[in-house]
Amino acid sequence: MKHEIPRGLPAPPPLGAAALPPGTYAGQVVLVTGGGTGLGKAIAAEFARLGADLVIASRRAEQLHAAREELAAVPGAGRVTAAVCDIRDPERVADVFDAAQAALGLPDVLVNNAAANFPSPAEDLSPNAWRAVVDITLTGTWFMTREFGRRHLAAGTPGSIVNIGASYAWTGGPGFAHSAAAKAGVKNLVETLAVEWGPYGIQINGLVPGLFPHADMTEDIRTGLDRAAPEARNARQPALRVGAPRELGWAATFLASPYARFVTGHTLVVDGANWQRRTLVNPEVVPVREQLGRGPFGA
Repeated sequence: MKHEIPRGLPAPPPLGAAALPPGTYAGQVVLVTGGGTGLGKAIAAEFARLGADLVIASRRAEQLHAAREELAAVPGAGRVTAAVCDIRDPERVADVFDAAQAALGLPDVLVNNAAANFPSPAEDLSPNAWRAVVDITLTGTWFMTREFGRRHLAAGTPGSIVNIGASYAWTGGPGFAHSAAAKAGVKNLVETLAVEWGPYGIQINGLVPGLFPHADMTEDIRTGLDRAAPEARNARQPALRVGAPRELGWAATFLASPYARFVTGHTLVVDGANWQRRTLVNPEVVPVREQLGRGPFGA
């Protein structure tokens, strides 16, 4: 009997399926930055499905309001509250933790998802452009992590942190020097704080997403995807498919769960092996300026 050769990695279980036992996060408070849109909201939804009380934080109040209603309607969800916060400001970060603690309790889990990014040749990055990305992606992540850690250390309670990273923290990111440098710092925080805070019961891990198309993608990413038909987009992945946002949520809920208590200081890549893809013969080098359609550099 002839067997059909599989074409890529199988599709995931359907939306609504749970990767962990029902109620895994019942009575737990989970704070997700950038939780009002995109992958942050998808991650928050999977925590909600497992019974978590949620705090979603973002700079945009209108997005938070819609996301709060959507997440509150997830079957199994606990209480859901939203907080407007600029994570670049340590005072606002403290305010968010104060509000979360007053409404729901000290967050047991922190998901540092908020970040900023845009493509640019390195030589075109202004000081403000550099700061805009690094201050949100790295410094903002640090402010949130620091506040979470200090409160748990003072209370003598355990906690779990998940930092959303990027694979170019290892490889470098031509066209994204600002973001790649910031994400490398985020990855290093995972490895450093796992050792420093492990003795106090605080675990910290990283989670790197691959290509997960969703409605809130930035214009530059969407433009790039729109250049190729879905079939061609899939063919560019070793898995021969892109990811479903819920798959990232399942990974996040595992890393922060009681079932992963001995996993800390680790960064998990969820991208169907795309970041490890290599060709037998490298293609010709196309400078980043040309790839982005920029003319010759003029100082």
